[in-house]
Amino acid sequence: MGKLQDKVALVTGSSHGIGSAIARLFASEGAKVVLHGRDKDALASLRNELSDKGLNVIHLRADVTKYDEIDSMRRTIEQELGYVDILVANAGGSHTKPMAFEEIPEDGWRASIEANLTATFLTIKSFLPAMKARKTGNIITISSAAARNTSGKSPVPYSAAKAGIQVMTKHLASELGTWGIRVNCIAPETIMTERNKQWISDDMQKEMAKWHPIKRLGSPEDVAQAALFLASEESSWITGVILDVAGGAVLV
Repeated sequence: MGKLQDKVALVTGSSHGIGSAIARLFASEGAKVVLHGRDKDALASLRNELSDKGLNVIHLRADVTKYDEIDSMRRTIEQELGYVDILVANAGGSHTKPMAFEEIPEDGWRASIEANLTATFLTIKSFLPAMKARKTGNIITISSAAARNTSGKSPVPYSAAKAGIQVMTKHLASELGTWGIRVNCIAPETIMTERNKQWISDDMQKEMAKWHPIKRLGSPEDVAQAALFLASEESSWITGVILDVAGGAVLV
């Protein structure tokens, strides 16, 4: 029996990268996984891959910056699989490059806040009432080491949004413990997703690895293992934690 046997888990932004790795691992541990994302073909491919292994998955699309679409997705999940036990609010992304503060475009700022902080807020807002009614639930938010980065290496709007997710996580953990709901956050450093591999050269990867006490860059599977720990009963007395999956980079 898997660590998440028969749990219903939604992983937003699971068509690629970190979200895809989390979905794969959760499904392999017995969860009924709801795949979500914008890339229709990638979602269908992942669903077929997991279904062919006999794993229980469905895939849905929704704009997580729009509450009505999220809530419609929630109702569909409840009709097809039941109430969500584990919510991984992973969807997000950067919409600007690092630049001087006064040069940040307003639309880039708003897009980054919407895609990361607002999307996380709206997703949790939709699924929370059912968790409170059942007095059980597990919420995992995905932030970033960029939330602490003031060196200019990360775009300010992205860093600000990810920092907001960390604060929101702590507020929720404090508020929801009495309802039997745990809320934790994962803050990854640079993760070598397929997308990152396209723009970070092999030489740059080797150089970046030197910045970490553990002399390598992270993989999506590293983050997935952290998510599995937080989703499982092995972490049943843990809430309000910001778990750095960063190879020790936050120590440097």
